[in-house]
Amino acid sequence: MQVKDKIVIVTGAGSGIGAAAAKHFATHKAKVVVSDIKKEKADKIVEEITKDGGEAIAIVANVSKFDEVDALIKETVSAYGQLDVIVNNAGIGPRNMTRTGEYALEDWHDVIDVNQTGVFYCMKLALQQMKKQGHGNIVNVASLAGLKASINNISYSASKFAVVGMTKSAALEYATKNIRINAVCPGYTESALLDKLLSVRPDMDDLLKSVIPMKRYGQANEVADAIVWLASDNTKFITGQTITLDGGTSL
Repeated sequence: MQVKDKIVIVTGAGSGIGAAAAKHFATHKAKVVVSDIKKEKADKIVEEITKDGGEAIAIVANVSKFDEVDALIKETVSAYGQLDVIVNNAGIGPRNMTRTGEYALEDWHDVIDVNQTGVFYCMKLALQQMKKQGHGNIVNVASLAGLKASINNISYSASKFAVVGMTKSAALEYATKNIRINAVCPGYTESALLDKLLSVRPDMDDLLKSVIPMKRYGQANEVADAIVWLASDNTKFITGQTITLDGGTSL
């Protein structure tokens, strides 16, 4: 995939899909900014990338803080001169999954702050830089929960529907500016979020797999493949799209 020498930021890159994407970009010779809220996690991924001959730096940022996102973009441009790609992957789930009427206000605000407002901040500031330099590519990590109902999960579902909407709206706005914006929508994928759910409800494992036609969960590296493909020059005529990776669940 054609991403060689591209300057790429991946948020939430300390683990899961973000870490897999960062490593995959580096394998294809991109220069990766590994961003995470936890420095030790970001540093670990950078170490793994450089050990394998790739190029990466770590920048700590909480995407729900506008000033920290601003610093992330500015530090990247200062280090590399431009920003070709940003992958807005950082995301969280609620502490407690429950029906909307009983949903905790704290869970609502925390999830929306990271998953929705954080993506907006990253898009807003990255687009300013990309417009200035005359090109750019944004890949947002949404979810199957942003395309169909997800019970007992109102904040997560709302935030991911918003990411899909923001992707399409911004893609339309910047289609003539040489800036492409797309999203991936993973289904049930092996991740910290899924581990958390299964730790609370072990019986959910069989239930979830029963609604996945492929009878297995997705792998982080499978989602990373789609992210890098959308960010590459192989997909120059694709914008405003959502690529669903769910093993057939949405069928």
